Amino acid sequence: MREKKVAPSYAAVELEARGHRASHDFTRAADGARSAADIALDEGDSTGWWNMTFLQAENLLDAGDFAECTALAKSLSEASLAAASPQHRARALTMLANSLRSEGLLEQAIETAASAVGLVDDDADMEIDVHARQALIAAFGESGKLGEAWKECLSLSARISDEMDDQLAGKAYWVIGNVAFLGDKVGEGLHYHELAAETFSPSRNLDVWAKFNKASAAMRLAAEVADAATLRCIERAELATEVVGGSEEEILLLRLNRAHWNYLAGDAAAALELLEDIKGNADQLPSQIAGEIFLLMARAQAETGNQEAAKESLVEAAHRFDKAGAPQRARQAREMLSPGPDSQQGS
Repeated sequence: MREKKVAPSYAAVELEARGHRASHDFTRAADGARSAADIALDEGDSTGWWNMTFLQAENLLDAGDFAECTALAKSLSEASLAAASPQHRARALTMLANSLRSEGLLEQAIETAASAVGLVDDDADMEIDVHARQALIAAFGESGKLGEAWKECLSLSARISDEMDDQLAGKAYWVIGNVAFLGDKVGEGLHYHELAAETFSPSRNLDVWAKFNKASAAMRLAAEVADAATLRCIERAELATEVVGGSEEEILLLRLNRAHWNYLAGDAAAALELLEDIKGNADQLPSQIAGEIFLLMARAQAETGNQEAAKESLVEAAHRFDKAGAPQRARQAREMLSPGPDSQQGS
């Protein structure tokens, strides 16, 4: 007599999904979380369904599947559990804002993140509060609204204390430093990123360490800080990503950092060689990042004497920035076009 096959339990499927996430296999983790959510739904466990659907969306975001993440996060923000709990709704809206930002939908991301911040207060869970503020700051920063972003940074800075978890404090320092760099406060940007580097521990979370060093290098390069510390950031990010693995987007961003470093180091030809490869995947990246690729390409093309190609790249950069809802960067690209690419010096 054949034994009846026993269906896996909710706890077993959840554990397996979290194991895949810990191994940075975000696609399988998302599939596992969805299975756990289905089991919870069948069992009438609305809290379990919400938590596993949130985990699914979190993994989709990390896997680069932004459209599906956006749809799930929206459904979570409208679920009955979120309607009854401001903290659950704030978590869902924060996830939604980050996904919208990754899609290049910056104005929607700002509006959504602002709603999340409005749901939390000084008595709220510290982690939910900080993550909501980070999402709003990131959306303001990428859209070029640096005054608004810096105002939010000052509010976030006031929330950092010795009682805060080190990883959470590190992420707060990280985002504040990002905005300082974007606002040409280079000294403050370096200061906050150094605080983040001192707070983060590669032994505790190598993935976060890799992402921080990649992002810090990008900010330093955008501020034209091409020193030994910037090169160390690039090398740390590359090495850590080799160990933990990374999404296709993360690998492309690492290569973009290398290209930017080569350009600032005076090797425009080497920068162009990398950028030509990256350009073929530009449509897979957020429009804001794609704009930065074409802008850097224009500078390198002008440096090597190919003025016509530089003009074409500037037009494409402006188009991508417009699509991302980043009018200031689009205007900068068009201003470079007016006098001719040979006069451009900015990032």
